Amino acid sequence: MRQTTLAAAVTLLAAPLAAQTSPPVTNDLTVTVTPQQYRICNDRPARPTWMDEVHPREAYKALTLMDLYELRAWEQIVDTGNCGCDIRFPGWDVASEEFNRRYLMASVAEHTAAQRDIRLQRNDLSHAVKDLCEAQGNW
Repeated sequence: MRQTTLAAAVTLLAAPLAAQTSPPVTNDLTVTVTPQQYRICNDRPARPTWMDEVHPREAYKALTLMDLYELRAWEQIVDTGNCGCDIRFPGWDVASEEFNRRYLMASVAEHTAAQRDIRLQRNDLSHAVKDLCEAQGNW
């Protein structure tokens, strides 16, 4: 009897809390997805469509392109001394062309080696890029 009373009390006390935290139910089927917001540079160019549609077994290709894209952007930042949004997040065309020329038909092992090399190069630039971008308020 005591356990039944305790269970009923907990249920009655939890019901208002559950009602407050549950999302409202509506019949409105309008999509209300807002674009992703970033802390800096919200008008970044969209990634190539194939990167979002790639088969999971080929996700390594998208990772190689993302690494290459960031490396080329960081090289530009160091070369120009400018960390503006158009330099930090350039269009994907240059990186995509280089990827298609060098890595599109490469094996998984070749992609892995390329990612390692690209990340090592990027790590060499990381302190200079961070210092430049922090000084310009864009890190």
